[in-house]
Amino acid sequence: MVNQRPMTDDLHLLLEVLPPRIRELLADRHTTEPLLEIILDLGREPEARYPSTYAVIAEAPVTEEDLAYVVERIGAFGDDNRAGIARTLHRISCLRNRQGRIIGLTCRVGRAVFGTVDIIRDVVDQGRSILILGRPGVGKTTKLRELARVLADDLGKRVVVVDTSNEIAGDGDVPHPAIGRARRMQVPCVAKQHDVMIEAVENHMPEVVVIDEIGNEAEAVAARTIAERGVQLIGTAHGNTLDNLLQNPTLNDLVGGIHAVTLSDEEARRRGTQKTVLERKAPPTFDVVVEMVEQDKLAIYDDITDVVDAMLRGEPPTPEIRLLTAEGTVERVSAAAVPKIEEPREPREWGEYRGFVEETPVERLAQGREIYIYPYGVARNKLERAIEELGIAAIMARHMEDADVIITVKQQERRDAAHLEEMVERGVPVHVIRSNTYQQIVGALHELAQHSRMDAEVEALHEARAAIKEVLSTSRPVELTPRNAYLRRLQHKLANQYQLSSESIGTDPVRRVRISK
Repeated sequence: MVNQRPMTDDLHLLLEVLPPRIRELLADRHTTEPLLEIILDLGREPEARYPSTYAVIAEAPVTEEDLAYVVERIGAFGDDNRAGIARTLHRISCLRNRQGRIIGLTCRVGRAVFGTVDIIRDVVDQGRSILILGRPGVGKTTKLRELARVLADDLGKRVVVVDTSNEIAGDGDVPHPAIGRARRMQVPCVAKQHDVMIEAVENHMPEVVVIDEIGNEAEAVAARTIAERGVQLIGTAHGNTLDNLLQNPTLNDLVGGIHAVTLSDEEARRRGTQKTVLERKAPPTFDVVVEMVEQDKLAIYDDITDVVDAMLRGEPPTPEIRLLTAEGTVERVSAAAVPKIEEPREPREWGEYRGFVEETPVERLAQGREIYIYPYGVARNKLERAIEELGIAAIMARHMEDADVIITVKQQERRDAAHLEEMVERGVPVHVIRSNTYQQIVGALHELAQHSRMDAEVEALHEARAAIKEVLSTSRPVELTPRNAYLRRLQHKLANQYQLSSESIGTDPVRRVRISK
């Protein structure tokens, strides 16, 4: 049984601003998955999006009158093209044409989820500054909102929330009850966030400042200024992992910054390193970094000073992994305590395995299982974007030794041929591209996926068609084989064509589609 937490979403208030024809059809749709957002694009069918699928709400396309109906009933759009509904956490973002006219709306459902802080409550109680990282949509803002409430209500601290797009405390002048007794300072425009951060400390004497999405150098400097004044900081920043943050020259100051230091010959010999090394530049702004791997799975770097120093020496970090179980208890696993089992591997080419039976990366992709890709000399942000757009079941390996596949550029291959040859001998395929461009990266991923996707798509759709036939003839629901998110979307689309209901059930790696009438 999945752990259920108290939640409030005021969904009826979002539905009230929708055109009546869309509101009624959406209200009639039944699904076990929570609604994430509603998409209204001019001249296209309106869509409802869920965690693993989407559904067309109405066959008639969205008109200018539909868009005007929504815009008239919500707050004004700011310079970030976001608006909201007073006293709710819902966010409406607009698309504009070249003349500035609104031609599309993304109506995102905002939810306040209580109890999400339990997994790191001991860290919060210690009064240390916490930086939260994670991919978009994993729940960083939800956790930030609950942290503000716990610090203000449960711990009795003076908390000020710097709310750039009114995403933490909702639209309107009265903040949403989800932040408790915390005070909220609205930011007039995105460019002013760093000024409001400093103003919060100088004018309102907070013990804690809560900030969402620290994204540029000015905001990083403002965060350091706040920390130096003895104020506890709780914030999020652009970046999925601590490794991403360290490689970001704009934001790595949040964890102390990095600079190159030239050592004397004697010191270099003593350390056993080259004369020029990377070192931490200053004390970190934040004491603790929390990576949100999943909503209920966190990696916690406790003493960020020692962690960053170790990473700059080339030592892999060992965060504490915490899991929130279905029963609501917290399981703690120290990464250092998990033994890494090294199995002997014989030399192999892509897809050729000798001496033992092991699945190739292509075979794992075809089964919808994730593979680890290490970008060596390749831009991580470009690779992440390509993985997302191609719908490949792959995640970024943090270290070359953990990779199933390595993608590198010719220049890097020539520079480190011996190391790459060693990885090939260990059985890890190395794909070399000519240059570090998005097009080249897409081509490499496409080559990896094309062998698996064709067969996997045919198999997934064939299974879905057989299930649809059985549901239509027997009226009994049918569960399909576990698939990755891309293949599940194809199965959902096929079921929708036959006016059948479909939902994704279970959790990865056994998440699957169930089709019913």
